[in-house]
Amino acid sequence: MNEFQKKDLKYIWHPCSQMKDYEELPPIVIERGKGCYLYDVEGKSYLDCISSWWTNIFGHSNPRINKAIEKQLNEIEHVIFAHFSNKPAIELSEKLTDVAPEGLKKVFFSDNGSSAVEIALKMSFQYHQQTGKSKKVRFAALTDAYHGETIGALSVGELDLYSKIYKPLLLDTVRVEGPDCYRCKYGKERSSCSAECFEHMEKALEQYHEELSAIIVEPMIQGAAGMKIYCSVYLKKLRKACDFYDIHLIADEIAVGFGRTGKMFACNHADISPDIMCLSKGISAGYMPMSVVMTTEKIYNAFYDDFSTLKAFIHSHTYAGNAMACAVACESLNIFKEENVIENNEVKSKIIKNLVTEKADKNPFVGDVRQLGMITALELVKNKKTKERFNWKQRTGYEIYKIALKNGLLLRPIGDVLYFMPPYVINEEDIEYMVGKCFHSIDEYFHN
Repeated sequence: MNEFQKKDLKYIWHPCSQMKDYEELPPIVIERGKGCYLYDVEGKSYLDCISSWWTNIFGHSNPRINKAIEKQLNEIEHVIFAHFSNKPAIELSEKLTDVAPEGLKKVFFSDNGSSAVEIALKMSFQYHQQTGKSKKVRFAALTDAYHGETIGALSVGELDLYSKIYKPLLLDTVRVEGPDCYRCKYGKERSSCSAECFEHMEKALEQYHEELSAIIVEPMIQGAAGMKIYCSVYLKKLRKACDFYDIHLIADEIAVGFGRTGKMFACNHADISPDIMCLSKGISAGYMPMSVVMTTEKIYNAFYDDFSTLKAFIHSHTYAGNAMACAVACESLNIFKEENVIENNEVKSKIIKNLVTEKADKNPFVGDVRQLGMITALELVKNKKTKERFNWKQRTGYEIYKIALKNGLLLRPIGDVLYFMPPYVINEEDIEYMVGKCFHSIDEYFHN
Protein backbone atom coordinates (compact mmCIF):
# COMPACT_ATOMS: atom_id res chain seq x y z
CA MET A 1 0.00 0.00 0.00
CA ASN A 2 1.48 3.36 -1.00
CA GLU A 3 1.44 6.51 1.14
CA PHE A 4 -1.50 8.05 -0.71
CA GLN A 5 -3.63 4.96 -0.08
CA LYS A 6 -2.70 4.95 3.60
CA LYS A 7 -3.69 8.60 4.01
CA ASP A 8 -6.90 8.05 2.03
CA LEU A 9 -8.00 5.24 4.34
CA LYS A 10 -7.01 7.27 7.37
CA TYR A 11 -9.29 10.19 6.48
CA ILE A 12 -11.84 9.32 3.78
CA TRP A 13 -15.17 7.45 3.91
CA HIS A 14 -15.92 6.43 0.30
CA PRO A 15 -19.42 6.27 -1.20
CA CYS A 16 -21.26 3.11 -2.24
CA SER A 17 -18.62 0.91 -0.60
CA GLN A 18 -18.11 -1.49 2.26
CA MET A 19 -14.96 0.09 3.65
CA LYS A 20 -13.74 -3.25 4.99
CA ASP A 21 -13.27 -4.35 1.36
CA TYR A 22 -10.59 -1.67 1.08
CA GLU A 23 -8.36 -3.72 3.40
CA GLU A 24 -8.02 -6.25 0.56
CA LEU A 25 -8.36 -3.79 -2.34
CA PRO A 26 -7.06 -0.34 -1.34
CA PRO A 27 -8.40 2.72 -3.20
CA ILE A 28 -6.74 3.36 -6.55
CA VAL A 29 -5.38 6.89 -6.44
CA ILE A 30 -5.69 8.51 -9.85
CA GLU A 31 -3.15 11.17 -10.77
CA ARG A 32 -4.26 12.12 -14.28
CA GLY A 33 -6.55 11.17 -17.14
CA LYS A 34 -6.51 11.49 -20.91
CA GLY A 35 -9.26 10.47 -23.29
CA CYS A 36 -10.66 7.09 -22.22
CA TYR A 37 -7.78 6.34 -19.86
CA LEU A 38 -7.03 6.97 -16.19
CA TYR A 39 -3.50 6.77 -14.77
CA ASP A 40 -2.79 6.08 -11.10
CA VAL A 41 0.06 7.41 -8.98
CA GLU A 42 2.11 4.30 -9.77
CA GLY A 43 1.75 4.77 -13.52
CA LYS A 44 -0.76 1.97 -14.23
CA SER A 45 -3.46 2.74 -16.80
CA TYR A 46 -7.15 1.84 -16.72
CA LEU A 47 -9.63 2.16 -19.58
CA ASP A 48 -12.62 3.99 -18.08
CA CYS A 49 -15.39 1.70 -19.38
CA ILE A 50 -18.07 3.47 -17.32
CA SER A 51 -17.14 7.13 -17.90
CA SER A 52 -16.47 7.55 -14.17
CA TRP A 53 -20.04 6.85 -13.03
CA TRP A 54 -21.61 7.69 -16.40
CA THR A 55 -20.53 11.34 -16.50
CA ASN A 56 -17.40 11.74 -18.60
CA ILE A 57 -18.91 11.73 -22.07
CA PHE A 58 -16.07 13.41 -23.97
CA GLY A 59 -13.11 11.86 -22.20
CA HIS A 60 -10.75 13.03 -19.51
CA SER A 61 -8.85 16.28 -20.00
CA ASN A 62 -10.74 17.16 -23.16
CA PRO A 63 -8.90 20.06 -24.89
CA ARG A 64 -12.06 21.93 -25.92
CA ILE A 65 -13.64 21.74 -22.49
CA ASN A 66 -10.36 22.60 -20.76
CA LYS A 67 -10.14 25.73 -22.89
CA ALA A 68 -13.75 26.72 -22.05
CA ILE A 69 -12.98 26.40 -18.33
CA GLU A 70 -9.82 28.49 -18.66
CA LYS A 71 -11.76 31.23 -20.40
CA GLN A 72 -14.55 31.25 -17.83
CA LEU A 73 -12.10 31.11 -14.92
CA ASN A 74 -10.78 34.51 -15.93
CA GLU A 75 -14.26 36.05 -16.05
CA ILE A 76 -16.50 34.84 -13.17
CA GLU A 77 -16.39 31.54 -11.30
CA HIS A 78 -19.67 31.79 -9.38
CA VAL A 79 -22.26 34.34 -8.36
CA ILE A 80 -25.36 34.07 -6.20
CA PHE A 81 -28.22 32.90 -8.43
CA ALA A 82 -31.08 34.57 -6.55
CA HIS A 83 -31.80 37.88 -8.34
CA PHE A 84 -28.46 37.53 -10.14
CA SER A 85 -27.47 35.56 -13.21
CA ASN A 86 -24.50 34.97 -15.49
CA LYS A 87 -23.95 34.70 -19.24
CA PRO A 88 -23.07 30.96 -19.36
CA ALA A 89 -26.28 30.06 -17.47
CA ILE A 90 -28.36 32.10 -19.89
CA GLU A 91 -26.60 30.62 -22.92
CA LEU A 92 -26.98 27.10 -21.57
CA SER A 93 -30.68 27.53 -20.87
CA GLU A 94 -31.24 28.63 -24.45
CA LYS A 95 -29.24 25.71 -25.81
CA LEU A 96 -31.10 23.20 -23.64
CA THR A 97 -34.53 24.39 -24.69
CA ASP A 98 -33.41 24.08 -28.32
CA VAL A 99 -32.52 20.37 -27.97
CA ALA A 100 -34.95 19.20 -25.27
CA PRO A 101 -38.24 17.42 -26.00
CA GLU A 102 -40.96 19.77 -27.17
CA GLY A 103 -42.59 21.96 -24.54
CA LEU A 104 -39.76 21.96 -21.99
CA LYS A 105 -39.03 25.69 -21.96
CA LYS A 106 -38.09 26.54 -18.38
CA VAL A 107 -34.81 25.60 -16.68
CA PHE A 108 -34.25 25.30 -12.93
CA PHE A 109 -30.62 24.84 -11.83
CA SER A 110 -29.15 22.70 -9.08
CA ASP A 111 -25.94 20.80 -8.41
CA ASN A 112 -26.52 17.01 -8.45
CA GLY A 113 -28.93 14.36 -9.67
CA SER A 114 -30.62 13.54 -6.37
CA SER A 115 -31.34 17.23 -5.84
CA ALA A 116 -32.89 17.41 -9.30
CA VAL A 117 -35.26 14.59 -8.38
CA GLU A 118 -36.18 16.29 -5.11
CA ILE A 119 -36.91 19.48 -7.05
CA ALA A 120 -39.07 17.65 -9.57
CA LEU A 121 -41.15 15.99 -6.85
CA LYS A 122 -41.62 19.24 -4.94
CA MET A 123 -42.41 21.17 -8.11
CA SER A 124 -45.12 18.70 -9.10
CA PHE A 125 -46.62 18.57 -5.61
CA GLN A 126 -46.72 22.35 -5.20
CA TYR A 127 -48.19 22.81 -8.67
CA HIS A 128 -51.18 20.64 -7.81
CA GLN A 129 -51.64 22.30 -4.42
CA GLN A 130 -51.71 25.72 -6.10
CA THR A 131 -54.12 24.71 -8.84
CA GLY A 132 -56.90 23.35 -6.64
CA LYS A 133 -55.97 19.64 -6.69
CA SER A 134 -55.08 19.22 -3.02
CA LYS A 135 -55.74 15.45 -3.02
CA LYS A 136 -52.73 14.85 -5.28
CA VAL A 137 -50.12 14.20 -2.61
CA ARG A 138 -48.42 10.93 -3.65
CA PHE A 139 -46.03 9.69 -6.29
CA ALA A 140 -45.81 6.47 -8.29
CA ALA A 141 -42.64 4.75 -9.43
CA LEU A 142 -41.53 1.44 -10.91
CA THR A 143 -40.09 -1.57 -9.13
CA ASP A 144 -36.28 -1.72 -9.33
CA ALA A 145 -36.18 2.05 -9.84
CA TYR A 146 -33.23 4.19 -8.79
CA HIS A 147 -33.56 7.97 -8.59
CA GLY A 148 -30.88 9.02 -6.10
CA GLU A 149 -30.11 8.82 -2.42
CA THR A 150 -31.66 11.80 -0.67
CA ILE A 151 -34.88 11.08 1.23
CA GLY A 152 -37.36 12.03 -1.48
CA ALA A 153 -35.28 10.34 -4.18
CA LEU A 154 -34.96 7.17 -2.10
CA SER A 155 -38.72 7.22 -1.59
CA VAL A 156 -39.37 6.81 -5.30
CA GLY A 157 -36.52 4.31 -5.74
CA GLU A 158 -36.91 0.65 -4.86
CA LEU A 159 -33.52 -0.99 -4.59
CA ASP A 160 -33.08 -2.33 -1.05
CA LEU A 161 -29.33 -1.86 -1.18
CA TYR A 162 -29.92 1.89 -1.02
CA SER A 163 -33.26 2.30 0.72
CA LYS A 164 -34.23 -0.63 2.96
CA ILE A 165 -32.78 0.68 6.20
CA TYR A 166 -34.35 4.12 5.67
CA LYS A 167 -37.92 2.93 5.00
CA PRO A 168 -39.32 4.45 8.23
CA LEU A 169 -38.23 7.87 6.88
CA LEU A 170 -39.55 7.53 3.34
CA LEU A 171 -42.63 8.84 1.54
CA ASP A 172 -45.50 6.43 0.90
CA THR A 173 -44.97 5.74 -2.80
CA VAL A 174 -47.28 3.75 -5.07
CA ARG A 175 -45.03 0.97 -6.37
CA VAL A 176 -45.84 -0.44 -9.81
CA GLU A 177 -44.35 -3.60 -11.28
CA GLY A 178 -42.06 -2.48 -14.07
CA PRO A 179 -40.81 -4.00 -17.33
CA ASP A 180 -38.38 -6.93 -17.33
CA CYS A 181 -37.70 -7.76 -20.96
CA TYR A 182 -35.00 -10.39 -20.32
CA ARG A 183 -37.31 -12.40 -18.08
CA CYS A 184 -40.55 -11.34 -19.77
CA LYS A 185 -43.61 -12.88 -18.10
CA TYR A 186 -45.52 -12.55 -21.36
CA GLY A 187 -43.07 -14.63 -23.38
CA LYS A 188 -42.19 -11.79 -25.73
CA GLU A 189 -38.83 -11.04 -27.30
CA ARG A 190 -37.52 -7.48 -27.06
CA SER A 191 -37.90 -7.06 -30.81
CA SER A 192 -41.64 -7.83 -30.66
CA CYS A 193 -42.45 -6.06 -27.38
CA SER A 194 -45.73 -4.19 -27.21
CA ALA A 195 -45.49 -3.43 -23.48
CA GLU A 196 -48.11 -5.90 -22.25
CA CYS A 197 -46.58 -5.32 -18.81
CA PHE A 198 -48.14 -1.85 -18.83
CA GLU A 199 -51.26 -3.53 -17.46
CA HIS A 200 -49.73 -3.19 -13.98
CA MET A 201 -49.54 0.58 -14.41
CA GLU A 202 -53.10 0.69 -15.75
CA LYS A 203 -54.39 -1.10 -12.64
CA ALA A 204 -52.43 1.20 -10.33
CA LEU A 205 -53.73 4.31 -12.08
CA GLU A 206 -57.32 3.12 -11.90
CA GLN A 207 -56.94 2.71 -8.15
CA TYR A 208 -54.75 5.69 -7.21
CA HIS A 209 -55.08 8.37 -9.91
CA GLU A 210 -56.99 10.84 -7.75
CA GLU A 211 -54.13 11.04 -5.22
CA LEU A 212 -51.18 10.87 -7.62
CA SER A 213 -49.23 14.04 -8.30
CA ALA A 214 -46.63 12.47 -10.61
CA ILE A 215 -45.13 9.26 -11.95
CA ILE A 216 -41.35 9.20 -12.18
CA VAL A 217 -39.46 6.84 -14.50
CA GLU A 218 -36.01 6.26 -15.93
CA PRO A 219 -36.87 6.35 -19.65
CA MET A 220 -35.86 3.25 -21.65
CA ILE A 221 -33.21 1.99 -19.19
CA GLN A 222 -33.36 1.30 -15.47
CA GLY A 223 -29.69 1.87 -14.74
CA ALA A 224 -28.92 0.75 -11.19
CA ALA A 225 -31.31 -2.20 -11.64
CA GLY A 226 -28.71 -3.67 -13.99
CA MET A 227 -29.19 -1.68 -17.20
CA LYS A 228 -32.68 -3.13 -17.70
CA ILE A 229 -33.70 -1.94 -21.16
CA TYR A 230 -37.39 -1.78 -22.05
CA CYS A 231 -39.33 -0.78 -25.16
CA SER A 232 -40.48 2.67 -26.17
CA VAL A 233 -44.11 1.52 -26.37
CA TYR A 234 -44.20 1.54 -22.57
CA LEU A 235 -43.35 5.25 -22.53
CA LYS A 236 -45.94 6.05 -25.20
CA LYS A 237 -48.63 4.33 -23.14
CA LEU A 238 -47.45 6.06 -19.97
CA ARG A 239 -47.57 9.52 -21.57
CA LYS A 240 -51.12 8.89 -22.77
CA ALA A 241 -52.25 7.62 -19.36
CA CYS A 242 -50.70 10.58 -17.50
CA ASP A 243 -52.55 12.98 -19.81
CA PHE A 244 -55.83 11.14 -19.26
CA TYR A 245 -55.56 11.20 -15.44
CA ASP A 246 -53.93 14.66 -15.11
CA ILE A 247 -50.76 13.26 -13.57
CA HIS A 248 -47.30 14.69 -14.24
CA LEU A 249 -44.78 12.51 -16.02
CA ILE A 250 -41.30 13.05 -14.59
CA ALA A 251 -38.49 11.72 -16.79
CA ASP A 252 -35.32 11.00 -14.85
CA GLU A 253 -32.80 11.39 -17.68
CA ILE A 254 -29.88 11.89 -15.30
CA ALA A 255 -28.06 8.75 -16.48
CA VAL A 256 -29.53 8.35 -19.96
CA GLY A 257 -29.54 11.89 -21.29
CA PHE A 258 -27.02 13.55 -23.61
CA GLY A 259 -26.62 10.86 -26.21
CA ARG A 260 -26.20 7.78 -24.04
CA THR A 261 -29.08 5.86 -25.62
CA GLY A 262 -28.31 6.83 -29.21
CA LYS A 263 -30.54 9.89 -29.15
CA MET A 264 -30.00 13.16 -27.31
CA PHE A 265 -32.59 12.15 -24.71
CA ALA A 266 -34.10 8.72 -24.03
CA CYS A 267 -37.64 10.13 -24.32
CA ASN A 268 -36.87 10.80 -27.99
CA HIS A 269 -37.09 7.05 -28.65
CA ALA A 270 -40.81 7.20 -27.87
CA ASP A 271 -41.27 10.67 -29.38
CA ILE A 272 -42.83 11.94 -26.16
CA SER A 273 -42.31 14.97 -23.95
CA PRO A 274 -42.43 14.67 -20.16
CA ASP A 275 -43.89 17.40 -17.98
CA ILE A 276 -40.67 17.57 -15.97
CA MET A 277 -37.22 16.29 -16.92
CA CYS A 278 -34.23 15.81 -14.60
CA LEU A 279 -30.72 16.15 -16.06
CA SER A 280 -27.27 15.74 -14.56
CA LYS A 281 -24.16 13.54 -15.05
CA GLY A 282 -23.30 14.03 -18.76
CA ILE A 283 -24.62 17.61 -18.77
CA SER A 284 -21.24 18.90 -17.61
CA ALA A 285 -19.16 16.16 -19.26
CA GLY A 286 -17.87 14.82 -15.95
CA TYR A 287 -16.10 18.08 -15.07
CA MET A 288 -18.32 19.92 -12.58
CA PRO A 289 -21.21 19.04 -10.24
CA MET A 290 -24.38 20.23 -11.93
CA SER A 291 -28.02 19.38 -12.59
CA VAL A 292 -31.07 21.01 -14.08
CA VAL A 293 -34.80 20.41 -14.00
CA MET A 294 -36.68 21.38 -17.14
CA THR A 295 -40.41 21.93 -17.20
CA THR A 296 -43.28 23.48 -19.14
CA GLU A 297 -44.68 26.99 -19.30
CA LYS A 298 -47.91 25.60 -17.82
CA ILE A 299 -46.20 24.40 -14.65
CA TYR A 300 -44.04 27.53 -14.42
CA ASN A 301 -47.07 29.82 -14.70
CA ALA A 302 -48.74 28.20 -11.69
CA PHE A 303 -45.95 29.67 -9.55
CA TYR A 304 -45.96 33.12 -11.16
CA ASP A 305 -47.76 35.63 -8.93
CA ASP A 306 -47.26 38.37 -6.37
CA PHE A 307 -44.71 37.24 -3.78
CA SER A 308 -47.19 37.89 -1.00
CA THR A 309 -49.27 34.94 -2.18
CA LEU A 310 -46.37 32.58 -1.34
CA LYS A 311 -46.73 30.82 -4.66
CA ALA A 312 -43.03 31.13 -5.45
CA PHE A 313 -40.94 27.96 -5.61
CA ILE A 314 -38.75 28.47 -2.54
CA HIS A 315 -36.02 25.98 -3.27
CA SER A 316 -32.34 26.87 -3.56
CA HIS A 317 -28.84 25.40 -3.77
CA THR A 318 -25.72 27.44 -3.09
CA TYR A 319 -24.02 26.47 -6.35
CA ALA A 320 -27.11 26.63 -8.57
CA GLY A 321 -26.31 28.15 -11.96
CA ASN A 322 -22.57 27.92 -11.33
CA ALA A 323 -20.90 29.83 -14.17
CA MET A 324 -18.00 27.37 -14.51
CA ALA A 325 -20.29 24.36 -14.80
CA CYS A 326 -22.55 26.18 -17.25
CA ALA A 327 -19.57 27.12 -19.43
CA VAL A 328 -18.57 23.45 -19.55
CA ALA A 329 -22.11 22.38 -20.42
CA CYS A 330 -22.30 24.97 -23.20
CA GLU A 331 -19.08 23.71 -24.75
CA SER A 332 -20.29 20.13 -24.39
CA LEU A 333 -23.42 20.95 -26.40
CA ASN A 334 -21.24 22.72 -28.97
CA ILE A 335 -19.23 19.50 -29.37
CA PHE A 336 -22.41 17.50 -29.93
CA LYS A 337 -23.45 19.85 -32.71
CA GLU A 338 -20.10 20.48 -34.39
CA GLU A 339 -18.60 16.96 -34.24
CA ASN A 340 -21.66 14.87 -35.22
CA VAL A 341 -21.42 12.93 -31.99
CA ILE A 342 -24.75 11.08 -32.16
CA GLU A 343 -24.10 9.90 -35.73
CA ASN A 344 -20.51 8.82 -34.97
CA ASN A 345 -21.69 6.91 -31.90
CA GLU A 346 -24.00 4.81 -34.06
CA VAL A 347 -20.94 3.30 -35.73
CA LYS A 348 -19.14 2.75 -32.43
CA SER A 349 -22.15 1.13 -30.77
CA LYS A 350 -22.43 -1.38 -33.62
CA ILE A 351 -18.76 -2.30 -33.24
CA ILE A 352 -19.25 -2.84 -29.51
CA LYS A 353 -22.41 -4.93 -30.04
CA ASN A 354 -20.83 -7.15 -32.70
CA LEU A 355 -17.72 -7.84 -30.64
CA VAL A 356 -19.67 -8.50 -27.45
CA THR A 357 -22.26 -10.73 -29.12
CA GLU A 358 -19.62 -12.82 -30.85
CA LYS A 359 -17.84 -13.52 -27.57
CA ALA A 360 -21.03 -13.88 -25.50
CA ASP A 361 -22.42 -16.57 -27.81
CA LYS A 362 -19.43 -18.75 -26.91
CA ASN A 363 -19.54 -18.03 -23.18
CA PRO A 364 -21.82 -20.25 -21.04
CA PHE A 365 -22.15 -17.63 -18.31
CA VAL A 366 -23.27 -14.60 -20.35
CA GLY A 367 -27.04 -14.95 -20.40
CA ASP A 368 -28.08 -11.70 -22.02
CA VAL A 369 -26.49 -8.97 -24.09
CA ARG A 370 -28.58 -5.83 -24.26
CA GLN A 371 -27.72 -2.54 -25.87
CA LEU A 372 -29.21 0.86 -26.49
CA GLY A 373 -26.90 3.40 -28.05
CA MET A 374 -23.63 3.64 -26.17
CA ILE A 375 -24.86 1.47 -23.29
CA THR A 376 -24.12 -2.25 -23.55
CA ALA A 377 -24.80 -4.70 -20.71
CA LEU A 378 -23.89 -8.34 -20.15
CA GLU A 379 -25.91 -10.23 -17.55
CA LEU A 380 -24.00 -13.14 -16.02
CA VAL A 381 -26.09 -16.20 -15.14
CA LYS A 382 -25.50 -19.58 -13.58
CA ASN A 383 -27.54 -21.31 -16.28
CA LYS A 384 -27.95 -19.76 -19.71
CA LYS A 385 -31.05 -21.77 -20.59
CA THR A 386 -33.02 -21.20 -17.39
CA LYS A 387 -31.56 -17.69 -16.74
CA GLU A 388 -30.86 -18.78 -13.16
CA ARG A 389 -28.94 -16.15 -11.21
CA PHE A 390 -25.83 -16.69 -9.16
CA ASN A 391 -26.10 -16.66 -5.38
CA TRP A 392 -25.55 -13.01 -4.42
CA LYS A 393 -23.10 -14.10 -1.70
CA GLN A 394 -20.70 -15.23 -4.42
CA ARG A 395 -20.25 -11.57 -5.45
CA THR A 396 -19.50 -12.76 -8.97
CA GLY A 397 -19.58 -9.31 -10.50
CA TYR A 398 -17.37 -7.84 -7.81
CA GLU A 399 -14.78 -10.60 -8.19
CA ILE A 400 -14.63 -10.01 -11.94
CA TYR A 401 -14.33 -6.27 -11.26
CA LYS A 402 -11.19 -6.93 -9.22
CA ILE A 403 -9.69 -9.09 -11.95
CA ALA A 404 -10.54 -6.47 -14.56
CA LEU A 405 -8.68 -3.80 -12.58
CA LYS A 406 -5.61 -5.99 -12.69
CA ASN A 407 -6.15 -6.29 -16.45
CA GLY A 408 -6.42 -2.53 -16.96
CA LEU A 409 -10.20 -1.93 -17.01
CA LEU A 410 -12.49 0.10 -14.77
CA LEU A 411 -15.78 -1.87 -15.06
CA ARG A 412 -17.75 -1.32 -11.81
CA PRO A 413 -20.52 -3.94 -12.32
CA ILE A 414 -24.07 -3.71 -10.98
CA GLY A 415 -24.54 -7.00 -9.15
CA ASP A 416 -23.81 -9.62 -11.80
CA VAL A 417 -24.34 -7.24 -14.70
CA LEU A 418 -21.21 -5.97 -16.42
CA TYR A 419 -21.69 -2.99 -18.67
CA PHE A 420 -19.88 -0.65 -21.03
CA MET A 421 -20.68 3.05 -21.02
CA PRO A 422 -17.39 4.50 -22.30
CA PRO A 423 -16.58 8.10 -23.20
CA TYR A 424 -17.71 8.97 -26.71
CA VAL A 425 -14.11 9.62 -27.77
CA ILE A 426 -13.34 5.89 -27.63
CA ASN A 427 -11.87 4.53 -30.87
CA GLU A 428 -12.08 1.09 -32.49
CA GLU A 429 -8.74 -0.06 -31.09
CA ASP A 430 -9.81 0.86 -27.56
CA ILE A 431 -13.18 -0.85 -28.08
CA GLU A 432 -11.41 -4.08 -29.02
CA TYR A 433 -9.17 -3.73 -25.97
CA MET A 434 -12.15 -3.04 -23.69
CA VAL A 435 -14.26 -5.96 -24.86
CA GLY A 436 -11.33 -8.36 -25.08
CA LYS A 437 -10.03 -7.61 -21.60
CA CYS A 438 -13.55 -7.84 -20.16
CA PHE A 439 -14.13 -11.35 -21.51
CA HIS A 440 -10.60 -12.35 -20.53
CA SER A 441 -11.47 -11.27 -16.96
CA ILE A 442 -14.71 -13.29 -17.05
CA ASP A 443 -12.85 -16.38 -18.23
CA GLU A 444 -10.13 -15.87 -15.63
CA TYR A 445 -12.75 -15.84 -12.86
CA PHE A 446 -14.67 -18.92 -13.97
CA HIS A 447 -11.63 -21.02 -14.82
CA ASN A 448 -9.73 -20.42 -11.59
